[in-house]
Amino acid sequence: MAKARSEYVCQNCGSKSPKWIGHCPACNEWNTYVEEIIQREDKRSLSLKKTVSTPLKVTDITASKEKRILSGMHEFNRILGGGIVPGSTILIGGEPGIGKSTLVLQLTLLMTDRTSLYVSGEESAEQIKLRAERIGKLHEKCYILTETYLDTILDHISNLTPEFIVIDSIQTLYTDIIDSSPGSVSQIRECASQLLRYAKEHHIPVVLIGHITKEGHIAGPKVLEHIVDTVLQFEGDDQHIYRLIRSVKNRYGSTADLGIFEMTSTGLREVTNPSEILLSNWDEQLSGVAIASTLDGIRPFLIEVQALVSSSVYATPQRSSTGFDLRRLSMLLAVLEKRAGFRLTAKDVFLNIAGGLKIYDPAIDLAVIISILSSNFDLPVDSKTCFAAEVGLSGEIRPVSRIEQRIGEAEKLGFNKIFVSKYMNRKITDLSRFKIGIEFVGKVEDVFKRLFDK
Repeated sequence: MAKARSEYVCQNCGSKSPKWIGHCPACNEWNTYVEEIIQREDKRSLSLKKTVSTPLKVTDITASKEKRILSGMHEFNRILGGGIVPGSTILIGGEPGIGKSTLVLQLTLLMTDRTSLYVSGEESAEQIKLRAERIGKLHEKCYILTETYLDTILDHISNLTPEFIVIDSIQTLYTDIIDSSPGSVSQIRECASQLLRYAKEHHIPVVLIGHITKEGHIAGPKVLEHIVDTVLQFEGDDQHIYRLIRSVKNRYGSTADLGIFEMTSTGLREVTNPSEILLSNWDEQLSGVAIASTLDGIRPFLIEVQALVSSSVYATPQRSSTGFDLRRLSMLLAVLEKRAGFRLTAKDVFLNIAGGLKIYDPAIDLAVIISILSSNFDLPVDSKTCFAAEVGLSGEIRPVSRIEQRIGEAEKLGFNKIFVSKYMNRKITDLSRFKIGIEFVGKVEDVFKRLFDK
């Protein structure tokens, strides 16, 4: 038996120290060092296969394009770049209760043509069965395993030879190679490495669910995100039904994409056209509402910006914003006051992005300003008019990126007019193919005159 010794490992970044220290010099975090027992017995060499590799000329390497596995969820396939790559490892992180387990269980139930194994270290088989009956059709090729010991899991995988593996979650697994508790940096790193190695050797895709810290980062060492092929962030709000899945890292596709789901009593439902859901269908036109054409990654969609301006009853007017940066709202109000001559210092201003979304795209600046002016003067904006432009500190209307995609989305949804910056490079941008009316404006007051001076 090899002699055991202890060392201190940072639970945030994985750096090691022979003694306890309060401040980690690698990641600058405090009180993250935890003692772990390390055995120097060479179990690692017994469990891993040694392979001999030789350098090859890049011209002699033949790259074979493998056929991707379609999961049955169009949004999930699109986020991954067209489907699941055989042998890839996918890490999904998100808040507790956001629906990560529901998402991966729904994936296994939709893949009826492949044998799948769902490994859970947090729930019993009965709990998973109840959720499976609620969200989808059961089939005999879906297997459930409740186990946390990695060696036992790998034995079951070798006997069953599944074509799709889900681990829920990676923080619950442990192995005897590392003498520390489940969830520690060493255990997460070792378990993820062995699962990655198995996936590459047998060309089986593996999906890992990862917990997140209170700061919103995936728990465990940062190397966990480095060794996997794809990192997906599952986002949402408990108070709203929509769930967003973002590709933070993707070795087989783009990272600038977004998938939208709707949480229902029967599981997650794909939202193929989010613009139609995020826009309200009112019978009458209301003041304080403007439509913005925005982008999240490379996906365009239209959102509804709502504003309410009223006389303040307090000495200091209130400024409140939901889904939009409050500091940017204050800046836009200052631009209206200084550059455009609109007096709002004695008014309360409340702003809301409909649908519970949080938008950081500066292209909705013009829609924010128009919704505020519409509410202030109680003049409704035409419901078939939208906006896509940034507002500068001097009151100028600035151009935004990917304007063709924004205009195309507005035209697809039946809008008649869109306001954009006149300073955009029209030589590069081809707008002749659009049938929607495009209004070019340079100042905030120009937009106000065209909308309300009739």
